[in-house]
Amino acid sequence: MRIAVDAMGGDKGPHSAVAGAASAMIEDPSLEIQLFGPVRALEDEISRLPRPLAAAASRLDLRDAPQVISQDMRASQALRHGQASSMARMLECVASRGAQVGVSSGNTGALMALSRRALGMVAGVPRPAISTAIPTRNEGRCYLLDLGANVDVSGDRLVDFALMGDIMARHVDGITAPRIALLNVGVESTKGAASVLKADAELRRISGLNYQGFIEGDGIFAGEVDVVVCDGFVGNAVLKASEGLARMLVRRVQATFEAHWGSRLVGVLARPALKRLKSELDPVRYNGASLLGLAGIVIKSHGSCDAAGFHYALKRAVQEVRRDLPSRLEAELVNRRPLPPSSEEGGSSHGRAVAR
Repeated sequence: MRIAVDAMGGDKGPHSAVAGAASAMIEDPSLEIQLFGPVRALEDEISRLPRPLAAAASRLDLRDAPQVISQDMRASQALRHGQASSMARMLECVASRGAQVGVSSGNTGALMALSRRALGMVAGVPRPAISTAIPTRNEGRCYLLDLGANVDVSGDRLVDFALMGDIMARHVDGITAPRIALLNVGVESTKGAASVLKADAELRRISGLNYQGFIEGDGIFAGEVDVVVCDGFVGNAVLKASEGLARMLVRRVQATFEAHWGSRLVGVLARPALKRLKSELDPVRYNGASLLGLAGIVIKSHGSCDAAGFHYALKRAVQEVRRDLPSRLEAELVNRRPLPPSSEEGGSSHGRAVAR
């Protein structure tokens, strides 16, 4: 398993990527990880690692890339002037099959643009969609997409998101018939933006899709569906709000138990349960967003993640390589897109009842 890593994209510099890659190699010695960035900076970072990580990091393949794409660089500027950057060279490695997957915590817009140019798209999909898993009730999880790559989208693009989410949930997570829903301001058929209403009508006509209709924001975390579809503006706001809420709840619970001696005593008894709750809600566990629609595999790690978060992004990368997700998207998307109503026999549609 060969993984190419843009080591310079994170908010904290190369530390998270270097330490996360080293810990991933300890967990799975069969991994071959190539780190792209200024070699001197990477070597300095490796020299500061504690002994167990430093031993694993000595097996990392360092590839020189003198330029770094900053978080505020425009995508157009990255396309014109970023050829020598750690991000661009990481993607070139994936495109030339020197690695099976690329991972970066860098500038999302630049990563989208450079990935699209280096790898191309599958099945006529115009732009990638960003998707990640979020925790739900009963220790489950749900995929949410798009998360910011496509801010203002048409109904046809929402249909593409739904189909890609369905394919990913089936092939990566082994869900036989993933429950798909459109995020909306209500579950009534008359509510929502024109693009959402159009996508709803088209999704009902797709045979074999377990489409559940509309879902409201509170239903995302209820575990009622496996894939929630929305435009990138809404999806990004939902994701960031949920991450902030999870951190706030954990801190509030901890503060409550530390308020006075009686609650501190209860807190000692409840410590194992609190530790488990913190672990289950920690956004780090769900780090690693898929850029769906590319003719190659690229994983976007959160820019502010620590080494543990980057490790989870690498685990997600391994999972998608093993399932060969781009090939499955290419094989299924073309045949599953809905035909215009006039093209169907008798002009009929395949309706489904809304779940709620």
